Amino acid sequence: MIPSAHAPAGPALPADLDEAAHRCLVAGFHGTTAVPDTLKRLIERGLGGVILFTRNVRDAEQVRALTDSLRSIRPDLLVAIDNEGGGIGHLVSAGAPEVPGCGALGVADDPRLTARCADALAGHLASLGITASYAPVADLQHHPDNPIVRTRSFGADPELVSRHLRAWIAATEARGIASCAKHFPGHGGTVTDSHHETAVDPRPYGAIDRDLDPFRAAVDAGVPMLMSAHVVFPALDPDHPATLSPRVLSGLLRDELGFDGVLVSDALEMKAIADHYGEAAGARLALAAGADQIIVAVPDLDTTLACRDAVLDALAGGALSGERVTQAAGRVRRLAQRYATAAVDVPGWDASAGLEAARRAVRSRPVPPPARGAHVVDLFPPPHPALNWGGEDLLTELAAVDPSATGTAVPGPPADLAGLVTTVVGRAEGLPLVVATYDARLHPWQSAVRDAVLAGRPDAVRVSTGMPEEGDALCSYGRGRVNLRALAEVLAGD
Repeated sequence: MIPSAHAPAGPALPADLDEAAHRCLVAGFHGTTAVPDTLKRLIERGLGGVILFTRNVRDAEQVRALTDSLRSIRPDLLVAIDNEGGGIGHLVSAGAPEVPGCGALGVADDPRLTARCADALAGHLASLGITASYAPVADLQHHPDNPIVRTRSFGADPELVSRHLRAWIAATEARGIASCAKHFPGHGGTVTDSHHETAVDPRPYGAIDRDLDPFRAAVDAGVPMLMSAHVVFPALDPDHPATLSPRVLSGLLRDELGFDGVLVSDALEMKAIADHYGEAAGARLALAAGADQIIVAVPDLDTTLACRDAVLDALAGGALSGERVTQAAGRVRRLAQRYATAAVDVPGWDASAGLEAARRAVRSRPVPPPARGAHVVDLFPPPHPALNWGGEDLLTELAAVDPSATGTAVPGPPADLAGLVTTVVGRAEGLPLVVATYDARLHPWQSAVRDAVLAGRPDAVRVSTGMPEEGDALCSYGRGRVNLRALAEVLAGD
């Protein structure tokens, strides 16, 4: 047995079982060039994969060098990343293709265009040596107060979502990149975000069954990975979130849907798991329930080691079946055989697809008269701590197509609402006025600012950069750069 990268946990295991346990882990880490020694030792013992974040990205050349370094330790290591497009991605500084995200693609509703966008994202990953993408989102966005899915989803209609999933999966597969439909069996029916607290979907099974249709379509399309949701479904298992539920993972997904690919957990440090079970216990329980890989996305490798040691202890003590872990590791090995080898020469991709899709989405509803030379108030919350935001804003995109435009960015609740409104109305005197919100339904401070501005300027144009709301004249269906550019073009009359 290779010496541990951490204090030994329990008695030594046979080498093949130790290696299998490591295959079931995906680790995050700090660094853009050097590979931490602890991570090296984990990889040498069989670590199944690593997940990259913005913290690991400086530019394209650096990322390719980093992925090459990781594979020089062990060639069959899977290198993965969240790569949904839109305002959610970690490769902005590495030249990521500008793609609007699933929400806008669903509104445009052209699977060929979705395939072109997915091809661009996958081609870029291949050029960087990244071979697994935790995308696309298969959740249905049907609860108006859902705080986490929203424009990350293709929509609320299972048939629409299914056809776009098939297009995305096929295009990604054609590039030799492993796709991953998430978050099984669906996160769209909750009113809480499992990053922050326990999420519960209280609907009866008959209602939940609709949410399974896109996952059925993904399985039929040959998706190689699925990701579980940290959501409790009382109709399925009242005692466990899906990630830790044998009824959901082994019974529903494996036995009923027939999925035999790699089932990966969402990140274990999310509060729905960490606050109620702890990451280490979550790792053991998820594998026992039927997961094949568990993600520990935090860069603190001590957390990964604690999860690893909990799995080794459970194997040594009989609380976790060696057969179950060996089965999981076998699926991971098969995945690595198909996808771990990074392409050397990567054909180019269609760089125009993303803006075309964003334009179609914005123009899917009647377009108001241009507001050239407008003053724009851009209201949006701070970025989600677990999801990257590249710094995109509507004012920058509008200035690029209408240099006469001015604006006020409000990236969070204002300290002095009345003072802000007075300033905005004063600056916009004699000018067209545009008020942009981002999911104001979920952020009452935005509604308060918008309504106060409209009280002084009832002629102001309302737009949304998230989900559409009643009274909005325009909607971009996301805050990715091309979403905002397409919105700016309409405002400028281009």
